Amino acid sequence: MSNLIRRDPFDDLLRGFFVRPVDFGGGGASEAPQMRVDVKEDNDTYQVHAELPGISKEDIHVHIDGPVVSISAERKQEKEVKEGERVLRTERYFGKVSRSFQLGQEVDEAKSSAKFKDGVLELSLPKKAHEQAKRLTID
Repeated sequence: MSNLIRRDPFDDLLRGFFVRPVDFGGGGASEAPQMRVDVKEDNDTYQVHAELPGISKEDIHVHIDGPVVSISAERKQEKEVKEGERVLRTERYFGKVSRSFQLGQEVDEAKSSAKFKDGVLELSLPKKAHEQAKRLTID
């Protein structure tokens, strides 16, 4: 029973009339795509790969706050419509996307690095060394 899908047949009928792709997956072309992220870990570093196709590196921002890493990016729309042209369909997403996730240990922001090549953001995030517990002397 939990595999039933609610579908409005009237919505499907109208979709074709407005030159929009019929999307049987439930999402529309106007929804923000999910940023795909791979996170790997070794003894002293986290490696993060995030797919950001079609975005320039100037429009990507990475924020690190302890163990929380946030990546945000913006794909800007190129409004290049020539005289006599009209747009029939736009399926590409333009706008902001973001993703935040928490790692198992705090990240050393000062030693972290980022590279962007072929639409993939690569982050190297060294883990912060654990601080030893301090024993206080009582006066």
